Amino acid sequence: QVQLVESGGGLVQAGGSLILSCAASGRTFSSYAVGWFRQAPGKERVFVAAIRWSGERIYYADSVKGRFTISRDNAKNTVYLQMNNLKPEDTAVYYCAAGSLYNTHPSTYQYWGQGTQVTVSS
Repeated sequence: QVQLVESGGGLVQAGGSLILSCAASGRTFSSYAVGWFRQAPGKERVFVAAIRWSGERIYYADSVKGRFTISRDNAKNTVYLQMNNLKPEDTAVYYCAAGSLYNTHPSTYQYWGQGTQVTVSS
């Protein structure tokens, strides 16, 4: 069993930066892939970035490539999402998820956090 808690969301102006954290409990967290997803009002939840358990494989959605960086510290049971050059279209609730498979499909992730709101003003 893994419990996930996101933090670091907030209100930022376009062009600004935020760092989201996903803190996990559960001694097997380091064996899971972790993904970040986001959901804007009235829209479906979409993939943002994923990192394999060892950190050696990382994948980004085209919409955030070059602006967002995912990383993990298994010793701290934490995964980070550094978000730079934020745009109004990045506004959404951001969720982290842990799963056995490293991929972009939310249905394959078994554990989810409660989400953290990111709002980017123009």
